[in-house]
Amino acid sequence: MRALVNYERSPFKVEMREKQTPEIGDNDILLQMQGVGVCGSDLHQWHASHSWPVNYPVTLGHEFAGIIAAVGKGVKGFKEGDRVVSETAASICGDCVYCRSGNYNMCPNRLGFGYGLDGAMADYVRVPARCLHRLPDNVPFIDAAMTEPGCVACNAVMELSRITPGDTVVVLGPGTIGLMVVQMCKLCGPGELVLVGTSRDETRLETGRKLGASVTLQADKDNVVERVKSLGDGFGAHLIIDCVGISAALQSCLEMVRPMGQITKVGWGREPLGFSLDPLVQKAVTLQGSFSHTYKTWERVIGLMAGGQLNLDPMRRVFPLDDWENAFKTMDSLAIAKSVLTP
Repeated sequence: MRALVNYERSPFKVEMREKQTPEIGDNDILLQMQGVGVCGSDLHQWHASHSWPVNYPVTLGHEFAGIIAAVGKGVKGFKEGDRVVSETAASICGDCVYCRSGNYNMCPNRLGFGYGLDGAMADYVRVPARCLHRLPDNVPFIDAAMTEPGCVACNAVMELSRITPGDTVVVLGPGTIGLMVVQMCKLCGPGELVLVGTSRDETRLETGRKLGASVTLQADKDNVVERVKSLGDGFGAHLIIDCVGISAALQSCLEMVRPMGQITKVGWGREPLGFSLDPLVQKAVTLQGSFSHTYKTWERVIGLMAGGQLNLDPMRRVFPLDDWENAFKTMDSLAIAKSVLTP
C-alpha cells in the first residue's frame, strides 16, 4: 500500500513509500482511508520544527475517516463496510487515573497517530476499535476528516471556557483551529467576535468573516489592544482564545482581557515568556490550557456536523493522496486553512 512517511528529523524528510498493509489485533480495525486532514503538526514535522518526540520512521496523518475493511475477532459493534471517523489517541495505558476517569487525553503514556504510531496518510491504517465513532450518512468523508480540529475547538470553547450571550470574544490565529474556534464561539452567541491574524493571513481572515467573525484585525498593522478595548463597555475582552502558538501572544492577551476575564490557550510555543505575569494577578484573570478531546467531544462535534451547524467548505481544499506535496505547500503558504487528502 501507499504510505506517506516522515523518516528522519531533518527538513523535508517525507516521501511516499510502499509498505505492507497493517496486520490487526483482536481489538483492532483495519480502516481504508477516505479522507485525512493535513494538520499544522504535520507541516511542523515536514519542516523538522516540531517540539515533540517522533518515532521515526512514521506514517503521517491523525485527522481521518474511512470505511472498515477488516475487524478484529474481539471487536463488537462494528462490521466491514461501516463508515467511521477515528480519534487520535492511538495508544493509552488504560489503567491510570486519567484513563479510568475518561480523561484519557491526559494519559502520561498516550501516543498519537502520525508521530507515536503510524497514521492515516496511507491506503490503510490500523486503529484500535475504542477510537472509532460512527459517521452519519449525511456527513461526507471530507467533512469527517476535519472532526479532530473541530473537537480541539469544541473542547476549548464549549467545555472549558465561558461565553455569555453578548460577550466580547477574541480569537488569536486564523488557522484551522482558530477558524473552528470562531464557529464554536458563534454558536454561543457572543456580542463581538474578533479574529486576529497578520497581513499574511488576509485570505484566512476573509474566511473568518464568512464563518462569523464580526471584526478582523491584523496584528502587524492594527493596534489590536486598543481596538478590542474600544468594543462593548471598554473594559476589554471577556474571553480570549489563543490559537497562535507563540508565547509572546500571551502578553497581548493579558493587555486586552478585562478584569476577571478568561484566557484559554490552545496554541503551542517553545519560546520562554520573557515578561511579567503580574497583570494576571492584578486583574484576577483565569488562564488555562486546553489540550485534545475525549469521547463526548467527538460525539458533540459529529452531531454539529450532521446538523449542518459547521461550515467547512470555505476552510479547505481537497487533494489526492499522491499530490500530498502540493497539499502541504498550499497550506503552508497560508493560501488555505486546511488541506484534505483523499484516495
